[in-house]
Amino acid sequence: MLVFVLRRLVQAVIVMLAVAFIAFMLFQYVGDPVTNILGQDATPEQREQLRVDLGLDRPFPIQFVRFVGKAVQGEFGLSLRQGRKVSALIAERLPATLELSFVAAFIALAVGIPMGVYAALRRGSFLSQLMMTVSLIGVSLPTFLIGILLILLFAVTLKWLPSFGRGEVTALGAWSTGFLSADGWKHLILPSITLAVFQLTLIMRLVRSEMLEVLRADYIKFARARGLPNRVVYFGHALKNTLVPVITITGLQLGSLIAFAIITETVFQWPGMGLLFIQAVTFADIPVMAAYLCLIALIFVVINLVVDLLYFVVDPRLRVEKSAAGH
Repeated sequence: MLVFVLRRLVQAVIVMLAVAFIAFMLFQYVGDPVTNILGQDATPEQREQLRVDLGLDRPFPIQFVRFVGKAVQGEFGLSLRQGRKVSALIAERLPATLELSFVAAFIALAVGIPMGVYAALRRGSFLSQLMMTVSLIGVSLPTFLIGILLILLFAVTLKWLPSFGRGEVTALGAWSTGFLSADGWKHLILPSITLAVFQLTLIMRLVRSEMLEVLRADYIKFARARGLPNRVVYFGHALKNTLVPVITITGLQLGSLIAFAIITETVFQWPGMGLLFIQAVTFADIPVMAAYLCLIALIFVVINLVVDLLYFVVDPRLRVEKSAAGH
């Protein structure tokens, strides 16, 4: 187990170094930071002095090592558009994105897994067929269109829910949350559902497919032959083994929710990292783009490590195989 974790940590470090190199290349080949900061009217002396201050006069390897060292400390310089520290901007926007992503993930899991199980166990019923049809629509529709349709129905036509912004938030030290106010929850409903629809339908179809495959396995037939009740067979044996691939997909999709909440945050003007990244791309704000790239890569690496460790909890066969390999 320890060797497995250490191997994954080494792989994670290699991945993060590769991502850091890509982010570093943004500073080298996407625009000129000196021109972006000083403008076109700066004198040669001012430009040269700024290059020295930024460390751009040093050799390429030294610049990269310095960049990695600052990135480890969470420092990516100043935003070219706002003139503020990038770390401060990320710290302001991160709570909103995490809040939106985790609520969307909860909705996707809480609704998708039961629907997938029902669609597998009652695959010939009308409700099961209706679920599969709706899931096909959910997978096919683009996220921005789902968001616009929800805004049109619940915000414009029915006027039940707000269509943009985060609403009233409560500051808990450096963290801000909308969970502690009714207005915050109202603003969270539409964007979280929009972000969850694709993940929900994907999880539902995956659970159904895996459940049908597991129900045809020999050990399920033996469990039935032993006279075990359907509840034990379905939820004690079949569902537990179905969850192994579901954990993989869910882990990756959670990273995707955080990384690709950009569209949802843009549609609903949700003040998260996605909206910040879109604004950074529009204004070629390289420090913000580099920080976003490194942060999202770190989130994916951590989630993949957690998913790998969960395998040992869910699937006892992996523990047996590792033990046998060790002996």
